[in-house]
Amino acid sequence: KNLGKETVKNLLHLSLEIDSARSNKKTTTMRTIVRALIASCLLLSSNPVAEAKKLAKVKIGHTYKEKEEVHVIVNSVGPFNNPTEKYRFYSLPFCDTHHGTDGKQKKKGAVRHRQRLREAMAGDRRESSPYVVEFQQKVEDRVLCEQNFSTEQLAVFKDAIANSYYFEMYVEDLPMSGFIGDIIDEDVVAQDIMGTGEGKTFLFPHLQFIFGVNKNKIVSAAVRTDASKKVDISDVSAPQKITFTYSVDFVPEDLEWKHRMKRYTHSMFAPASTEIHWLSIINSCVLVLLLTAFLTIIFMRVLKNDFTNYMDIEEEIVEEEESGWKLIHGDVFRFPQQSTLFCAAVGSGNQLLVSTFIVLLLALTGKVSTTRRGSILAAAVIIYSFMSVVGGYSATRLYFQMNGKAWSRCVLLTAVLFPIPAALVFSYVNSVAIAHGSISALPFSTVFTIAALYFFICVPLTLTGGILAKNFAKKDMEAPTRTTKVAREIPTETPLFKSRPFQMLVAGFLPFSAVYIELHYIFTSMWGHQIYTLFGILFFAFVLLVIVTSAITVSLLYFQLTREDHRWWWMSFVNGGMIGLFIYGYSFYFYFHRSGLTGFLQTSFYFGYMALISFAFFLMLGSVSFQLSLQFVKYIYSRVKCD
Repeated sequence: KNLGKETVKNLLHLSLEIDSARSNKKTTTMRTIVRALIASCLLLSSNPVAEAKKLAKVKIGHTYKEKEEVHVIVNSVGPFNNPTEKYRFYSLPFCDTHHGTDGKQKKKGAVRHRQRLREAMAGDRRESSPYVVEFQQKVEDRVLCEQNFSTEQLAVFKDAIANSYYFEMYVEDLPMSGFIGDIIDEDVVAQDIMGTGEGKTFLFPHLQFIFGVNKNKIVSAAVRTDASKKVDISDVSAPQKITFTYSVDFVPEDLEWKHRMKRYTHSMFAPASTEIHWLSIINSCVLVLLLTAFLTIIFMRVLKNDFTNYMDIEEEIVEEEESGWKLIHGDVFRFPQQSTLFCAAVGSGNQLLVSTFIVLLLALTGKVSTTRRGSILAAAVIIYSFMSVVGGYSATRLYFQMNGKAWSRCVLLTAVLFPIPAALVFSYVNSVAIAHGSISALPFSTVFTIAALYFFICVPLTLTGGILAKNFAKKDMEAPTRTTKVAREIPTETPLFKSRPFQMLVAGFLPFSAVYIELHYIFTSMWGHQIYTLFGILFFAFVLLVIVTSAITVSLLYFQLTREDHRWWWMSFVNGGMIGLFIYGYSFYFYFHRSGLTGFLQTSFYFGYMALISFAFFLMLGSVSFQLSLQFVKYIYSRVKCD
């Protein structure tokens, strides 16, 4: 409930009375509580959005009757080149009340709507608008408001136009976008050299809404600005009266309601993918298949020769010294250092891998909308929370197979290995967004929801997975060879192409070269206005990425074992996850040469979340590469006779 001025006065009077009576500690405590109430009252009274009651969500797919009200919802404004940098629509001095002269009643805007989780996570802050729109009622140049703008308000508009601000609105779930103004006759060279040539700044005060209708449902929505009715606001030294107007038109459409979002993949704000995309993906797939087939053929022939040499040894040469990977059969199953951290990393990687596959399958089958902003992200957070049982189970099972005793420590580390870095990155970028006054900062309710998912679903399910592994999983590694008590010395002299840094470089470069073209389109969708819809291609590319990463890691593992280096556990994990480092390196190239992003806010969001995504790829592909490497090591040592 809102607290009025009388309540604040009463609280102030009560505080003065308490100040006069300082006889005991209870009075001091009461004085502190009352002052806190006063501060809360003042904070609430200074926040117009908090005072207003939130409106209900607008129903999607509503069947309208003639003259029924159509709700136009405003969302945000921000620079076009920085899609993440968004601000409230009414952070600019737009009209928030309908003051038309055609007899229409006044309609108040700037009232918050309740939002879904996906909308809040995408940075949407939807509010009501004062536009009066009635179904199938055409409107021509209706006056929204006529307002005298001060020099400060004009300067705000002018600065926004100089930064290429655009606005975003919604009708149901159909987005509409347009620029708030334009600069004409601007001379960039003259500005840089002589400080002149700014050009003329024009504001677009007229909006034309065009709604497509099929079977009394709105299947398309667009908004256009009318350059012929622009207003010159180049001179901000004096106040100026500006009249905002709008027009509304309804046109019949053949588009079915269930296909209404497809049109947005071909708009100016979301350019379509070209045929070059398909050709590039086909080229990458062919290269990956050829590379994998080549490695498989060569690898199997080498292994066949090794098995023949080791199994067909004549008794008269048994006493000869062994060489190669068989020589370290007593050390190859020696467990790695920091086994708790290693098991937690494998479990977290499995959790992320399963979650990614499920999200891609849901997007591919249409169960999760790919055109609604934030749907994929919200689905990923929820599915990751429920897949915690996979992470807890796989980590604890591997931990017991390594003869671990403190399994609860392993479960706890699995539960925080990825969420803690995610929370740190989020805290930083959210603080930056709050400092800039951007609506990209998640509201407290959304943060509380995500925290509740973690503490009440993610953590308990991770513990449940650990308990299931403790009671039902096999606790024996089933190693085909026995481990010696003393570790064998590892040769120190190795050629450059067999060194660890070189292998790590190869392990990351080859998988990255197979998917870097697809990365460009994904980055453009994540950090631009393009809508990514080719999830079939993305799913296929992700499967190929897992295959080629695993093949490269196993191949490099074989070369490591042949040089008698038995410390392969961490190495196989790191080799598989090296593509995460390459993805983060590519993000620098994309930012400085392809994106056009600018500003501290956008830079913080970009590099912060790209570091988190790269870390997720490191865990995912490192986990799957290690597990396939383990099966490979078990296979080759079970095929030969070892003393």
